[in-house]
Amino acid sequence: MHTTIKKANVPSPSDHIVILTKDRKKFDTSFFDADELDYIRRKLDDKNDSVTVNQYRRTVTVQFIKKQKEDYKAMEAMRKAGDRMAAQVNKLKGEALYIAAGDYFSEALAMAEGASLGNYQFLKYRSEKDKEKNTLKTILISGRKMQDDLIQRMNIACDAVCRTRDLVNEPQSSLNAEQLAFAFQQLGEEAGFSVEVFNKSKIEKLGMGGLLAVNKGSVTPPTFTIMEWKPRKAINSKPYVLVGKGVVYDTGGLSLKPTVNSMDYMKCDMAGAAVVGCTMYAIAKMKLPLHVIALVPATDNRPGGNAYTPGDVIKMYSGKTVEVLNTDAEGRMILADALHYAKQYHPKLVLEFSTLTGSAAMAIGSFGIVCMGTADDRIKEKLVKSGKTVYERLVEFPFWEEYDELIKSDIADIKNIGGPEAGAITAGKFLAHFIDYPYMHFDIAGPAFVKKPDSYRVKNGTGTGVRLLLDFFQKVKN
Repeated sequence: MHTTIKKANVPSPSDHIVILTKDRKKFDTSFFDADELDYIRRKLDDKNDSVTVNQYRRTVTVQFIKKQKEDYKAMEAMRKAGDRMAAQVNKLKGEALYIAAGDYFSEALAMAEGASLGNYQFLKYRSEKDKEKNTLKTILISGRKMQDDLIQRMNIACDAVCRTRDLVNEPQSSLNAEQLAFAFQQLGEEAGFSVEVFNKSKIEKLGMGGLLAVNKGSVTPPTFTIMEWKPRKAINSKPYVLVGKGVVYDTGGLSLKPTVNSMDYMKCDMAGAAVVGCTMYAIAKMKLPLHVIALVPATDNRPGGNAYTPGDVIKMYSGKTVEVLNTDAEGRMILADALHYAKQYHPKLVLEFSTLTGSAAMAIGSFGIVCMGTADDRIKEKLVKSGKTVYERLVEFPFWEEYDELIKSDIADIKNIGGPEAGAITAGKFLAHFIDYPYMHFDIAGPAFVKKPDSYRVKNGTGTGVRLLLDFFQKVKN
C-alpha cells in the first residue's frame, strides 16, 4: 500500500514539519523560537537549501525551493527532497509528515509524491516485517492553493505505482502466468474495469504461435489477458490500447542466460505487464473519460520439456513466419501476437511497454526509457513532455527502413534477432511487422528494476511507466 496524502489545516504536536519557501529571507516563522530562527537564517544565508531544527517531539525543516531553468527539474528536486524527508521521519519513528505549502501547492504535491513513493517497502516475505516496517503513515499538506482533486489523483497514481512494484517484486514461485492474470482480475474488480482471460485452449484455437512457442518449455500454461475501461462518455471514438510483456520468468530458454547479474533478476521480466495492468487500475479509479484497452500475453520462458529451439520456424497469430535464432528473444514473440490481436480494435494509438532488450539498458542505463515507433510527431511530443513532467524521460531511437534488413531471414518471413548492432532497434522493428496502426514501443529494461536505491524510485521494482502513462492520459483532449 502507498503512504496516503491528505489535506490538513494545522499540524499535531508530533507531526514532523517541512516549510516550503522560494525566498531565503521570508518563510513561515511561527514554528520557531528566536534562537532557532537565528540558526535557520544563518544556514540559509550560507546557501543551504534545507535546514532542520530538532524540537524533541518533532523536527521542523525549512526547504528552499531552488529556481531552475526548466520547471520539471525543480519538481524532480522536490520529489527527491520528499524522499529524504520520509527517511528522516522514519529514522525518528514518526508517523506523519506535515508540509506547510504556503502558496507552493505544486511543489508541495511533488514533495508528497516523493515521500509517498520513497516510503514504499516490499516486506511480504520478511519474518520480522513488523519491526522493519516504516513508521511514516500519513503525509499532510496545508496551504492557500489546495486542490482536492489533484491530491486524490496523486494518491491513485502513487497507489498504482506501488501495486506495480509489488507485482514486479513478487517471485515467480508466487506469480506465474495464471496468477498474474488473476491479479489483473482482482484489480478490475476493485477499480471497476472488465477483465477477460484466455486460457491455453483458447490461445491454441486462435493460433497465437509466438506465445505458444515460448510456453513450450514450461509446465505452467500461458494466459492472454484483456482489460477494458469504457465509460459511457468516453471522448475517444477509437480506443487507446496498452500492451505489456508478461514473461513472468525468463531463463532464456535453450539459449540459457548466465545466472550472475542476469537470470537471477528475471522475475522482473513482466514489468511491462504490471505497468499496463496497474495503469488500467488508475485510469478506472480516476474515472478518466477515455476508452482504454490493455492486452497482456503471459508465460515463463524455460528450457524444459519440448522447448522451442534455435532454428525453429514459428507461424505467428498474424500468419507470418519467424525463424527463431535465439530463444532468449522471447518477449518480442509473445508481444507480436498481442500487437496483431490489437488490430481488431482499430486503435487510435497503441502504447507497448516491455523489458525487451539489454541493448536499451546498455545504451542509456536506468536514467530513462528507450522509445521508438510510428506515431505522429504531435503524439511523440506529448509523450516526451509527459516523460519530462514525471521525470521518466524518453529517448527516441531511429526507426529507419535500413534496420529491417537486419532481421530478414533466409527461410522465413523474418528472424527474431538481428546482429550484434542496434539490438534495441531491431527488436522494435520486429514488432512493427505486426502492426497497422499508430504505435509506440517503450523498452523499460533499464529503469524497471534497479539493483541499488534510487531516491523515491527505491531499489528493485520501480514502477517506471505508470506515471508517464497517467500524465499523458490525463492531458488527452480527444
